[in-house]
Amino acid sequence: MNETIARQGIGMTSLRTRRRLIDRLRSHGAASERVLSVMEKTPRHLFVDQALAHKAYEDTALPIGQNQTISQPFVVALMTELLIGADIPMRKVLEVGTGCGYQTAVLSQLVNWVFTIERIGSLQQQAKERLPALGYRNVSYLNADGFEGWASNQPFDGILVAAAPALVPPKLLDQLAEGGRLVIPVGAESDQCLRIITRGATDFHEDQRTAVKFVPMLKGHQE
Repeated sequence: MNETIARQGIGMTSLRTRRRLIDRLRSHGAASERVLSVMEKTPRHLFVDQALAHKAYEDTALPIGQNQTISQPFVVALMTELLIGADIPMRKVLEVGTGCGYQTAVLSQLVNWVFTIERIGSLQQQAKERLPALGYRNVSYLNADGFEGWASNQPFDGILVAAAPALVPPKLLDQLAEGGRLVIPVGAESDQCLRIITRGATDFHEDQRTAVKFVPMLKGHQE
């Protein structure tokens, strides 16, 4: 996808339609105007199959192939808001679960650099082609097991996980910087809760938020 096509694509859906979604997210409790502003200008319809583009600005998750989904916009807004609300600047953020690259695009406009891991190589390759074409270039990619994190680039000021493990992966905690924050859905498919874990000088502080529904986080990776 070249930049000319990208610009044409951005015009497919009206600003009025996007603003209706943002108003809906705001009414549901999304509070960060900084995050909402970024989401308003991020062309979600270019991150889904063309047949689903007419649903791109509905507040719902959509399939992206490989039994994966693009997250519900409200969940993207909430998780991003929780992540960037940490007490330290978000210079380096690790994203576990690149998927189609939509959450990556949102993060890349709010932090200095995004390091994104995806276990399904074909999905990440699509995102790796799509994101630079749309102008999101402050991103590094790794096709790997998300449970392992990205040790060579630690510590991370923030880690956002877009799939749900049964338990918080210890290696992700290890790779948090002091003051850094991990935002992660945890639990079985029918009983998941969003957790926010902050690393202190000697321990971790955990807070639980709303119930969520994500695809399970799986070990291993495929090229």
